[in-house]
Amino acid sequence: MKILRKISLLLLSGTLAGMQSQAQDLWDLRRCVEYALQNNISVRQADIQKKDADLVYNQSLKSRIPNADFNTNTGLQFGRSIDPTTNLFTNQQLLFQGFQFNTSVTIFNWNQVNHRIAASRLETQASAADVEKTKNDLALSVATAYLTALLSKVQIDIVNVQLKQSQNQLGDTRKRVSAGSLPELNAVDLEAQVARDSSTVIGAEAQYALNLIALKTLLNIDASQPFAIAVPPVELIPVEPIADLEPGFVYGMAVKNFPQQKANELRRQSLERAIKQVKAGLYPSLFAFGGLASNFANSNIKTTGAEFIGYRDPSPLNGVVNVDGTLIPVQAPDVKIIQKNIGLAEMWSGWGSQISNNFRQNVGLGINVPIFSGYQARTSYMRSKLNLKDANLIIEQANLNLKRDIYNAYTNAVSSLQKFNASKSTEAAAQRSFDFATRRYELGMLSTLELITSQTNLTRAKIDVANAQFDYVFRMKVLEFYKGQGIRL
Repeated sequence: MKILRKISLLLLSGTLAGMQSQAQDLWDLRRCVEYALQNNISVRQADIQKKDADLVYNQSLKSRIPNADFNTNTGLQFGRSIDPTTNLFTNQQLLFQGFQFNTSVTIFNWNQVNHRIAASRLETQASAADVEKTKNDLALSVATAYLTALLSKVQIDIVNVQLKQSQNQLGDTRKRVSAGSLPELNAVDLEAQVARDSSTVIGAEAQYALNLIALKTLLNIDASQPFAIAVPPVELIPVEPIADLEPGFVYGMAVKNFPQQKANELRRQSLERAIKQVKAGLYPSLFAFGGLASNFANSNIKTTGAEFIGYRDPSPLNGVVNVDGTLIPVQAPDVKIIQKNIGLAEMWSGWGSQISNNFRQNVGLGINVPIFSGYQARTSYMRSKLNLKDANLIIEQANLNLKRDIYNAYTNAVSSLQKFNASKSTEAAAQRSFDFATRRYELGMLSTLELITSQTNLTRAKIDVANAQFDYVFRMKVLEFYKGQGIRL
């Protein structure tokens, strides 16, 4: 009786769980895939990588714009230094300021800029294909997780039917035991079977919950959030005829349209442009340049006046002048210069006139000739050629893997179809066997153990049919995915 009470509690909890599930919002496969594409972390990371490639491409486009920079400096000089306005040495303290604007533009560099832009554009397109590949892989993973959860849900229904049958048999047997037509051992055996069926139901529900958690992880949904999936009849899921999914035809479609193959081909083309870009760097380039500049400088000593002291004594160095036939020596005046120290604010006096007077311009052409740089340019060129060879090998290997996966998927689909048909025959035979066993048991011609064995065989056959059917549907959906039809249920 304790076992019966436990079973009753189990059924009550299962009923409540079913009512709660019905009240929840149901998620079909399309909704799951759309939600995953918007919220899955892998897709968001791939989108960030694409945006980074877009930034590199936009930057390469702007490399055609001339370079320009402006700089200014202001400071004080002490000790023996060069006056920037006179270019002479001085021991006075100087306040200085300078302004300089420079610009340059490449005129010809063997299309190095154009090759860089083309390589960046192709890399951007490859990054977009990477995003599509990530989305396709995610859609396939979500479909796999969804079908796995759907299968576990169907298995719950199957084992619940078995539990219900065991309970009905136990009730009928209890009546016969009470009437004295069957021994107590028959009822005890059925009670044990009910307990085992209840345990099977609990295990199936636990597996279903785990599969839902795996699906919610792909969707980036919190594991504690309520979540339930819609359960479409598996026999109504559209599946293309196996004849329309011949592996050679599917491979021909996939190698042209699969995002991974597109990304590989775009990167190969990008590397071809990169080789031309690096090679152009081995040759001279022609550029034009121009600039504007001005500067200001002032010392901390200011001349305020001069005092005439007299004339210096005649000196042969000063020479003589002839005045009416008389040679008169030239005497130099002796003048005392009066100066004073000034503050920082007064040192800015004359800034505008100096900046205007010192304003200068320059314009010209230049040639940059690479002669020797530690063999870096030549090594970069050789490495870029190796990168292209590696890209060709990546394409070849990816195509081989794609063909292998498609042929494996086709073989698995054919095998799953055959297994599904065989399991249906097994189920039909197990159903007939169980029907005969039930009638013989009701007539007292079959033991309880034999009835339980027949029922277990039928349940196992039903589960095998469900497994084979879902496996067949999944294999066909994989082939449809490779054909480029996406995932649909």
